[in-house]
Amino acid sequence: MAPVLPLVLPLQPRIRLAQGLWLLSWLLVLAGGLILLCSGHLLVQLRHLGTFLAPSCQFPALPQAALVAGAVALGTGLVGVGASRASLNAALYPPWRGVLGPMLVAGTAGGGGLLVIALGLALALPGSLDEALEEGLGTALAHYKDTEVPGHCQAKRLVDELQLRYQCCGCHGYKDWFGVQWVSSRYLDPSDQDVVDRIQSNVEGLYLTDGVPFSCCNPHSPRPCLQNRLSDSYAHPLFDPRQPNQNLWAQGCHEVLLEHLQDLAGTLGSMLAVTFLLQALVLLGLRYLQTALEGLGGVIDGEGETQGYLFPGGLKDMLKTAWLQGGVACRPAPEEAPPGEAPPKEDLSEA
Repeated sequence: MAPVLPLVLPLQPRIRLAQGLWLLSWLLVLAGGLILLCSGHLLVQLRHLGTFLAPSCQFPALPQAALVAGAVALGTGLVGVGASRASLNAALYPPWRGVLGPMLVAGTAGGGGLLVIALGLALALPGSLDEALEEGLGTALAHYKDTEVPGHCQAKRLVDELQLRYQCCGCHGYKDWFGVQWVSSRYLDPSDQDVVDRIQSNVEGLYLTDGVPFSCCNPHSPRPCLQNRLSDSYAHPLFDPRQPNQNLWAQGCHEVLLEHLQDLAGTLGSMLAVTFLLQALVLLGLRYLQTALEGLGGVIDGEGETQGYLFPGGLKDMLKTAWLQGGVACRPAPEEAPPGEAPPKEDLSEA
């Protein structure tokens, strides 16, 4: 059977292959380490922003898968560094002969599979962030007033920190606050007629105002922050609702967070693609180097020409051999054949 993709490797090409693999392996170690850092950073970001994502959001699976894939890539790179260095030293290579083959199989199946899964998640999951942020931010704004309700006591603090840190206001803009009650009921005077009128003005019995929390205010504005009666053009003659960025954060938190998380996912996806390419090159190079040295009986400084290959036989021959072996295994042994199928005995009398 002819080997698959053979490559003749005399002594000097084997040395250059080992030296190139040593460099590629260190690059793979670097890429695996960077993936660990990026996926860890994304996990920390999601831990802080988890309140603003829907519970059913599957996006955290991306950094988790990338974290494992990065660790495996880093380990594969270290194996490549050791194996390529040992292939240049007759005293170091013998211990690698028995373990290099299983390591190549594990690196190809496990490491390659994990990288493909993580890369697929990086392409598929960012699209689900839109609905997850829409639901999560809407819930967070609705619970802004529940400072004394168990399970939602931190909602106000988290939303204020979010708007101040990311310089955003509301879900899609400052007017989102007009449709939710963000003032706690404990601070409302039930004897105030204005409060009673606002509560009775909607079917849900909420205290709705055309105002926003203080965290929507832009500290870079040269004028004092205007938080209340924003829809009343007579209350603030110099305030132009068409240009709220002069006083309030212009962007909604949905757009800011969506862009931020998708940028992180895109960076991680690009690094996963580069790591996949580096790991494929390292594994292919190690396979060629291993088979070439095995052709010389492990004598790494042998002058004779040998060839490296991916598989010892062609795919057609390998399938044919497996089929024939399977047929032989399923064929009953002669002593196990049914009596009715036994060959007829010769009639000696006629002979």
